[in-house]
Amino acid sequence: MRKLAVITAFGGINAAGRSSGHQAFRRLVLDKLSATQQLETLNALAQLMGLPQQSDITATWREQIINGSLIRGWDNIDWDATAVPFHQPFTDAEGTPCWRLSHKRLAVQSAGQTPKGFDPAALYPSRHHPRGLQMAVYGVSDALGQLGLDWEVIRQHLRPDQIAVYAGSAMGQQDANGHGGMLQSFLQGKRTSSKQCALGLSEMPADFINAYVLGNVGATGSMTGACATFLYNLKVALDDIHSGRRRLVIVGNSEAPLTPEIVEGFSAMTALVTEQKLRDLDGLSADATPDFRRASRPFGDNGGFTIAEAAQFIVLTDDALALELGLNIYGSVGDVFINADGYKKSISNPGIGNYLTMGKAMAEARRWLGELALKHGSFVHAHGSSTPANRTTESHIFSELAKAFRIPAWDITAVKAHVGHSISAASADQLMATLGSWAHGIIPGITTTREVAADVHQSNLNILLQHKEMDAEKTPLAFVNSKGFGGNNASAFFVSPHKTLEILQRKYSGQEWHDYHNKNADVQQRSQQWDKDTSAGLTKPTYRFGEAVLEPEDLELSDLRIHIKGWENPVEL
Repeated sequence: MRKLAVITAFGGINAAGRSSGHQAFRRLVLDKLSATQQLETLNALAQLMGLPQQSDITATWREQIINGSLIRGWDNIDWDATAVPFHQPFTDAEGTPCWRLSHKRLAVQSAGQTPKGFDPAALYPSRHHPRGLQMAVYGVSDALGQLGLDWEVIRQHLRPDQIAVYAGSAMGQQDANGHGGMLQSFLQGKRTSSKQCALGLSEMPADFINAYVLGNVGATGSMTGACATFLYNLKVALDDIHSGRRRLVIVGNSEAPLTPEIVEGFSAMTALVTEQKLRDLDGLSADATPDFRRASRPFGDNGGFTIAEAAQFIVLTDDALALELGLNIYGSVGDVFINADGYKKSISNPGIGNYLTMGKAMAEARRWLGELALKHGSFVHAHGSSTPANRTTESHIFSELAKAFRIPAWDITAVKAHVGHSISAASADQLMATLGSWAHGIIPGITTTREVAADVHQSNLNILLQHKEMDAEKTPLAFVNSKGFGGNNASAFFVSPHKTLEILQRKYSGQEWHDYHNKNADVQQRSQQWDKDTSAGLTKPTYRFGEAVLEPEDLELSDLRIHIKGWENPVEL
């Protein structure tokens, strides 16, 4: 029987809040939760936002938390979007070209920001780290906490080269502490720091995780594919686990693109929805304040995507390791498919590659779980970027493939409606929402879209504009789709925790299954305790600066293996 790559932990942060414990997912479907779950969710968000926690929900407190999360007008940035400095050209009285400092209001006045007041720099000794790296430290620490087993125990169970970290960002670190500050320093009359160049590199989230969180000496790297970057990294991790080269891989992305320069760059491409476009969509006067909460409207009448920040990570292991250690199983990765578009009219124009990736994913999922699961037990987390081009091209892909595979009414949703487009972490946001659906039996709807646009293809599709309750045990299959600039197309399918456990129970003996559940009981308890403690503000990100630094004399070398100080098992050569 095939080796499964199982999701044993997940964590991170986005506009909906903290990912572990499905807390961010709960924010998406807050009104569908019980009163107890709503209170728990709001208290978890209050902790992130630096607000008091409460034993009962009051209207003012709830409104403050609601208004400070998900997509909204600018409120969690350290710059003023209404008065961004820039050098304005002019010609003086003698006809000499000159520049003067001026300020302007950005055309884009909304984003998917982490909850208002959330500041990862305040949670550990951040030492002028770029925000993307601060968020990476927070996000991977969140995932490790949810593992329910101390990292040292896991580390000593494996050889050093059986571990990998594949993580990065698409844009790199472009704020003042990264490449943005490096490029601006001369113009601002400042000294370039010794950190800005190095810390701005796009693979630096993986480097930080290795050096300051895990002490990893195994494989590392980041495969970048614009908006499909998370799925690109997931494909590398999946291949590693299937081949047996790695037994545990941390996969994720951290993207912090909320800087004036990046916002202006995407806006210049007419890719982002502007304040005026929102007014035009809703027929508002020129001085009216748009409904920023509804800035992202996948598959509806829309005017561009909403940029966002996020850091999301999963811990992926082979199924044998999960059973050996009693790790939680939140689902499994079926496969990931990547295809380019071929010749293109423009680098940003969608092409044919996504038909190939989705078609391959659907066919392989059918081989795994059968016709019935594909036709009646699956749903799709679309890329759903909220651009006019995406709504027509992606809906056509889904509609035509649904017809080809004889799916009568395929459920389609898009989480960017709520959290925006976090570039490299976007498909990780989609996966987190998928895992939440299996845990809570709810598919979050595209509630910001009131009507499906007239040019959206709907044949054989059920585009969900409201939250939909589902039977998680009868919905074993989910697809995550991603379409990136440059023709970076990726599609993946995931198998539910219920179905994954069912498959594994057939694979292992009764005694092995019994032993797993005995071990897992303690792991589950510790994982749940992490969630409670974090919601109460009792945990901090893991950050080990300068600890247990290895030197050449810490190695024992032979022609067969290398023993590393601090590791029980050697690297086999």
